Amino acid sequence: MVEDTLLILYTAFALVVGIAAGYFLRLLISLGKKGSVELEVKQVLLNAREGAKNILADAQKRADEVRERALVDVAEVEKKALTTENRLIKREELLDKRQLILDSEIAELKEKIEENQNHSVLLESLKGELKQKLGDVAQMTQAEAEQKMFALITKEKEEDILHRLHKLEIAGEESFQTKAREILTSTIQRLGKSIAPEIMSTLITLESEDIKGKIIGKEGRNIRAFEKVAGVELIIDDTPNTILISSFDPVRRQIAKIALENLIRDGRIQPTKIEEEVEKADEDINKIIKERGEEAVYECGIYNLDSRIISILGRLHFRSSYGQNVLSHSIEVAHLSGMIAEEVGADVMTAKTAGLVHDIGKAVDHEAQGSHVEIGKRILEKFGAQKEVIIAMQAHHEEYPFESLESKIVQVADSISASRPGARKDTIDNYLKRLEDLEDIALTFDGVEKAYALQAGREIRVFVTPEKITDLQALELAKDIARKIEGELRYPGEIKVNVIREARMTEYAR
Repeated sequence: MVEDTLLILYTAFALVVGIAAGYFLRLLISLGKKGSVELEVKQVLLNAREGAKNILADAQKRADEVRERALVDVAEVEKKALTTENRLIKREELLDKRQLILDSEIAELKEKIEENQNHSVLLESLKGELKQKLGDVAQMTQAEAEQKMFALITKEKEEDILHRLHKLEIAGEESFQTKAREILTSTIQRLGKSIAPEIMSTLITLESEDIKGKIIGKEGRNIRAFEKVAGVELIIDDTPNTILISSFDPVRRQIAKIALENLIRDGRIQPTKIEEEVEKADEDINKIIKERGEEAVYECGIYNLDSRIISILGRLHFRSSYGQNVLSHSIEVAHLSGMIAEEVGADVMTAKTAGLVHDIGKAVDHEAQGSHVEIGKRILEKFGAQKEVIIAMQAHHEEYPFESLESKIVQVADSISASRPGARKDTIDNYLKRLEDLEDIALTFDGVEKAYALQAGREIRVFVTPEKITDLQALELAKDIARKIEGELRYPGEIKVNVIREARMTEYAR
């Protein structure tokens, strides 16, 4: 019993000692770990402080570099500003000098105008006195005296009057002609490109005569189907290896040409295939039309046109006038109009836009009634073109009056593009008819002995009878012939009228 009690006591003591030892051991381990963690924390703090110092040093370095670059940029800006300021000061001084010169010239002009007005008043006074004295001496009315005086002066001083008229005419037009010549020469030189005439061919060349039979088909069903779907007429005659496509519509003619060429290459020519190829060619042509219109407005720098106007404009790629492609001609007129407008101070964008669309009516003139000017005007009004553009384009054939400076510019640019050498070609019948009409107009006037059209109808030389026509009357005759030609004929460019009065005196020495 005692032993059991001692055993229990020993066991309890051992347990207490073990627990105490375990706790003590655990305490020692905890204290060791705590010291290690504190060391790690101190090391992390030390590293963080070192990194912060490095970051601050790098940031300070970068800030210094940015400040140096900013100082350099500010110095350059200040230098440029100083240069600009000096240039503006010089320009302002130059403008002040020019203003002084202009003020001086204006003052001189005002003085001259005032002198001229005083002279005019004095002249009118002297004329009145002269008429009164002449009426008193001759015992005639003022109207009779004026008529007799004018006839007397005209008869005795005809040569002097003619000389003065020429002098006044030359003096009045010389400066305008010089300036106009400079502007037109500069404009044409700046354009500096040659536009080759383009005619959309409607002739199909075949590799062999056997293909004609396939195109015609059994009992002519293929050719009938093609003509019905494409809306053209195929002319297959005895001409070897050729087929002619006939239609008044150039777009339709081109669609038929592309479709027929595709059918010939494919070899399968039958009604269903014909419909497919015509539809495909129609899509291709519409795509080309849109692209050509967009290319034209992009080349001219015009971006305010309705997309429907651009599409109609693209149809001009398939039109030609006297061998000149109408779309290329319109682009050229747009460039010329813009250059001339820039030179004379007109609205450049209005002039360019009107020049580009001035012939837009030709795209559908076979589908609508009226001249291409009227048709084009209706198209532009329908699709919301600017009023200034319509006014500028409608007068290029003088069907409407020139209501703006831009309208005159477009007319001049159209004449330049159409009449320059190589731009257009004409048939021999039209050429001969124009020459004949020119000569016939000149021969209708009294006193005209002969008339010859020269230089492809650009000049007409008129010989008059010297006994019937005086020098003064010859001058008026030239103007009358020119006015009649303008009123009765249509022609590109201008026609020079030369009236020649030649007197020959003959005597024999015996």
